[in-house]
Amino acid sequence: MSDLRELYQQVILDHNRKPRNFGDLDGANRFAHGDNPLCGDKIQVLLKVDGDNIVQDVKFKGSGCAISTASASLMTEAIKGKTVVAALGLFDLFHEMVTSDLPEHELDPSLGKLGVFYGVREFPVRVKCASLSWHTVHAALTDSDAVVSTEA
Repeated sequence: MSDLRELYQQVILDHNRKPRNFGDLDGANRFAHGDNPLCGDKIQVLLKVDGDNIVQDVKFKGSGCAISTASASLMTEAIKGKTVVAALGLFDLFHEMVTSDLPEHELDPSLGKLGVFYGVREFPVRVKCASLSWHTVHAALTDSDAVVSTEA
């Protein structure tokens, strides 16, 4: 089990050091801002959703702790190319994973690499860090130009 945790830590550190899909997105047609005042994480999620409700592209920008940045990076990889409905489904699965008592062996396999955040549930303050980008993308997918806070 410690080898698995070490692997998870390496994935999180890699995505923090070299976040995927970080920066501006020309032609974005959905976006939202997120703020975690407790930790100081701030994020903006930008999406390009086509007429068929498929996330053609997604980027994020902002600043935050390693968990927040890695979560945003992995989230963008996970939802790119998915329908809005499928992306919202991943939000539900991710949220359940980090907030429920679901045993690790019962995680939905469609979470894929996102499973690295399973251990975050042991640290309630870090749950907000890991879920900020997810709440922000949820707002962008459902209500353009929204502002999200973990202190709601």
